Amino acid sequence: MLDALPGPRILMDLGYRILAANQAYRLEYGEPAGLIGRTCHEVSHRFAKPCEQCGESCPRASAMKTGRVSRVLHQHYTPQGLEYVDVELIPVRGSDDRIRYFVEAMTPLRARAGERPLSGMVGRSAAFKRMLELLHRVAGRNTSVLLLGESGTGKELAAQTVHNLSPRKAKPFVPVDCSGMTESLFESELFGHEKGAFTGASQRKTGLVEAAAGGTLFLDELGDIPLSLQVKLLRLLETGSFRRVGGVDILRADFRLVAATHRDLPAMVAAGTFRRDLYYRIAAFPIAVPPLRERTEDLPLLAADILGRMSPDRAMTISPSAMDVLLAYDFGGNIRELRNLLEQASILADGDVVEPGHLPTSLQAQPPADAAADPIMPLDVAERRYLRQALATLGGDKAELARRLGISRRTIDRKLQHASEMA
Repeated sequence: MLDALPGPRILMDLGYRILAANQAYRLEYGEPAGLIGRTCHEVSHRFAKPCEQCGESCPRASAMKTGRVSRVLHQHYTPQGLEYVDVELIPVRGSDDRIRYFVEAMTPLRARAGERPLSGMVGRSAAFKRMLELLHRVAGRNTSVLLLGESGTGKELAAQTVHNLSPRKAKPFVPVDCSGMTESLFESELFGHEKGAFTGASQRKTGLVEAAAGGTLFLDELGDIPLSLQVKLLRLLETGSFRRVGGVDILRADFRLVAATHRDLPAMVAAGTFRRDLYYRIAAFPIAVPPLRERTEDLPLLAADILGRMSPDRAMTISPSAMDVLLAYDFGGNIRELRNLLEQASILADGDVVEPGHLPTSLQAQPPADAAADPIMPLDVAERRYLRQALATLGGDKAELARRLGISRRTIDRKLQHASEMA
């Protein structure tokens, strides 16, 4: 029965034990020795206990309570390394109508062939995983998405991820920077123009709406569009049609809209600087893109990924002391600022290790957020500093840190959360 179903699937009993795996699962993940009879959390997460006891969300509790299919986004160990996987748990009832088994279907979140998974997005923190789950859930729909977050948090990467996980992934992804556009430039860039439409229009120009046909139109910094231009965008979204500047033919628009802004749009609506009808048209599915300070445990992963892409011919790493400096810094510019700091450090480093001396003096002059003047510090302060340093040393792998410390993943999450609140 499992082999007749699409995608990788396994059958489990109520004790989390794997009873069967279909051919698609074996082709995707291989068949580890002794797979049958092992628990799903051991195979997928290398946990000795069920996910919910290790600080990881598990769809089993919801499926048992409701008797319905339950979904969650997990990070699984695979032959390709750690990958994000959409997990769908399907209850199977016995003749007495009680749940006896579960079929677990797994769908890896991957971009188009040849591209980096998830458009280069990296992270393991709870805030990152929550955002990624929302991106994945809405990707398969044609719903408009509004990405909210500070500058430098990676909103364009999030938009690219929505596109790459959507049915429109084979069509163009067209970004539009809305900041600083004049009315004439906005219309010409978005809708295109006919030859002779205005002085200097020596030939017909295809607009970005046409260029995005069948794909995704990404309007970045939507909150910067002047009020006078917002009505033109609203008309496009409401009617699904437009005309080139200087043209008479009505053209049909076929694109999926993803917009982003760092501004407080509800406040702008209340102040009358952003159209209420446009806001409700674009904000069908808002997603918050978390700032770096809310996902500091991802910093070692982000830093390693940025250095790897920045210097592919140098296996650059960051020393624990340099990572301590980064962890203590409040990144006002978020990931964009981190990228700039690491690029400077990679230029200054003669070897393959970034040391504190390669970082700007402004970072080194800033004392750690939880440093104490007295070398004898409170135990909770010492514990916070130790956990952050140990997590950085292990590349942000909380499961491995919990294993080495001999405590549960849930305890690690609780202590790190407390550290973030105290910082």
